[in-house]
Amino acid sequence: MKAQLGDRSLFPDLRALAYLNHAAISPLSRPAREAAERAIAQTALDGSVAFPERLAERQQLRADLARLMGADTQEIALVPSTLYGLAALATSLAWRPGARVIVFEGEYPTNVSVWQRACLQHGLSTVMLPVADFARPDGPDLSTLERELAHGDVQLCAVSAVQFQTGLHMPLQRMAAVCHAHGAQLAVDAVQALGSVPFDVRALGVDYAVAGSHKWLMGSDGTGVLYIKSELLPQLKPSFTGAFSHVDAELMFVQPGELRYDRPLHREARLFEGGMLSSISVSALSASVPILLSLGIERIYEHVNAYLDALEDGLSMRGFRSLRLPDRARRSCTLGVLPPLAAALDASRIANELTHRGVVCSSPDGVLRFAPHFANGLHEVNDVLALIDEILRR
Repeated sequence: MKAQLGDRSLFPDLRALAYLNHAAISPLSRPAREAAERAIAQTALDGSVAFPERLAERQQLRADLARLMGADTQEIALVPSTLYGLAALATSLAWRPGARVIVFEGEYPTNVSVWQRACLQHGLSTVMLPVADFARPDGPDLSTLERELAHGDVQLCAVSAVQFQTGLHMPLQRMAAVCHAHGAQLAVDAVQALGSVPFDVRALGVDYAVAGSHKWLMGSDGTGVLYIKSELLPQLKPSFTGAFSHVDAELMFVQPGELRYDRPLHREARLFEGGMLSSISVSALSASVPILLSLGIERIYEHVNAYLDALEDGLSMRGFRSLRLPDRARRSCTLGVLPPLAAALDASRIANELTHRGVVCSSPDGVLRFAPHFANGLHEVNDVLALIDEILRR
């Protein structure tokens, strides 16, 4: 069955009236679920005999993810999670003595904590800048960022492509340009963007990007993607490697005398795939990414934003304050709103009430967050608003 915008036929088991929480965890589509079940069945039947097929699946997935991100396949590594990918970078960069790392207040904690820890271990320091500068109604303000970069000791700026609470789409291309102009690199947590927001690493100029698969990529937890610009790979000093980080490591399984410890490391991002990955998660993602590619990320983005336009209008009429900016370039596929003061209800209670009634959403740190994807139909909006009316009346 072919995927279509606004059609949830690929999710026949989904119970929700409207599933609006892809910014947290995506439900598995039937193709993703069947691929995962097939991997389990093959391993149950054949054990190690099925492993070559799993390895081939990894290679195809790297190629598909590269296409999704505008990268080359050798710049892509499969990782267990966003955290793993960020930590692999944080522990492998050739840090300069006394360097500083810029992070942002308002980010999801992972993309701050991992860099704080790296700085603590390497005798570096972090600089916390406000995300609010990028949410100004008249446009993003990069002046504070530029002032910090002008000191010349910033080695890396770490930012999320999309802010997890508000859905603010950060100006990555401009940030990359100003970082590079001052000798700094840009590392992007793309977990809230990849799969729903156009994200081309070449066009944006980012140096590193990481994303887990369980949100907008619509895979299962346990898999993610790490992008490393090819020119930067030789500069990395991997702090941990495994057997498969090395060239021709598989020869020891098929030829005698090939158990060696002097093999060179891969000159590709997959040097970070030193050990085993979750074959089940890889299989699920291998089925999901082609669906996204077939629909086209730009079309998904337009469809979801049409949905959010209608939902935002209805919520605004009911006294909710939208945190979504009017500038299309700063929008993602997430809508964050604050409840009306007159309702005397906080976001978490409204989210719980909605979820109990079949509209699955979330409330990170007091923001009511809605995050639909390609399968959500515009007809759902009226049902969502009717339930909100019921909750407000009560």
